[in-house]
Amino acid sequence: MVINELLPVNFSIASDQDGEYDDWIEMYNSSPESLDLSGYYLSDSKSNLSKWKFPSGTSISGFGYLIVWADTDTTQNGLHTNFKLSSAGEKVIFVNPDLSIIDKVDYGAQTLEIAFARKPDGSGSFVWQTPTFNAS
Repeated sequence: MVINELLPVNFSIASDQDGEYDDWIEMYNSSPESLDLSGYYLSDSKSNLSKWKFPSGTSISGFGYLIVWADTDTTQNGLHTNFKLSSAGEKVIFVNPDLSIIDKVDYGAQTLEIAFARKPDGSGSFVWQTPTFNAS
């Protein structure tokens, strides 16, 4: 399970269930088995690794994708973090329940709707590319 793609500037690529164009993080499960993410975390701060916790019952199918909206709107339905992605560049950290870092991505400044994505999915190096929201 890894951070697979992120979009720190989103004006028109994909909207959440309320029609809002927010920053997003795409997770990818490179295993054939479904994974339960209950108790795992995403953060943009090394000093606060437990910043946002995946809700109980959150899972990702085998070889599947999962979108998490990084918009600070935790009152919305779905997966919405309590932090946004900075267009000036920063880090995104994926952490297990015992607060060990599983994956970390550092990205640079971006002003266009270009995604920072692994190529190929799940294992490749990160490159700036056209977004592939919730897909390969």
